[in-house]
Amino acid sequence: METPQNIRVHQQAGVLELVWTDDDVSRIPFRAVRQDCRCAACVDEFTGRQILDQKNVSESIHPEDVSLTGNYALKFRWSDSHDSGLFTWDHLRSIARKLAENGD
Repeated sequence: METPQNIRVHQQAGVLELVWTDDDVSRIPFRAVRQDCRCAACVDEFTGRQILDQKNVSESIHPEDVSLTGNYALKFRWSDSHDSGLFTWDHLRSIARKLAENGD
């Protein structure tokens, strides 16, 4: 598992920036992170179907708090009061890759 060597939360720009050990830099919009939450409140635990309606995530969503969870994930408390998701390094990297593939 690859880990970031630097993590920055850019509130003004609305992005989470992760500098990986291979010097790749991921700049993920807050909204994209929130839309891809995989917690039990956002994804059905049995079917894997997303419960969260991504269209309902506000364009102005932002983290009110970000904390490390062990050495493997970030935990966010979002401006919409959601706070139950953990975002592993692999998950964050996959969000960044998906955005890059889609040209976002």
